[in-house]
Amino acid sequence: MPDRKPAELDAAQWRHMALSRWENEGGAGPYGPLESGSLSDRLPEVPQLTNTELVHLRVRVIALENLVIALLAQASDRQLELVREMAAYISPRPGFTQHPLTVHAAAQMIHIVERAGRFHDVPLC
Repeated sequence: MPDRKPAELDAAQWRHMALSRWENEGGAGPYGPLESGSLSDRLPEVPQLTNTELVHLRVRVIALENLVIALLAQASDRQLELVREMAAYISPRPGFTQHPLTVHAAAQMIHIVERAGRFHDVPLC
């Protein structure tokens, strides 16, 4: 796929490229895998986050999760099914090493869809 221009890719190919980056926990670039160590060679050392920064990050993640739930509550059945398909796609497949973070991410995706379902078709106050 790297030899094709982005405009020539269909939705399924875009989804495949995006999800395939999850195979190694985000180690791929926009058009395929990065060379081993190439990114880390160019980046300066990142300082450790402070406790305050971690708390702010946690609050932002919670806010984003709730926004996604609100959006999924209004999603079509096909869109909800697509999220479930994506979660199944990133779940470990035969022959691949199970990475705990990937397994947990897939489970969280399903959990978020289920939480959004509680608000699906609920009239606004």
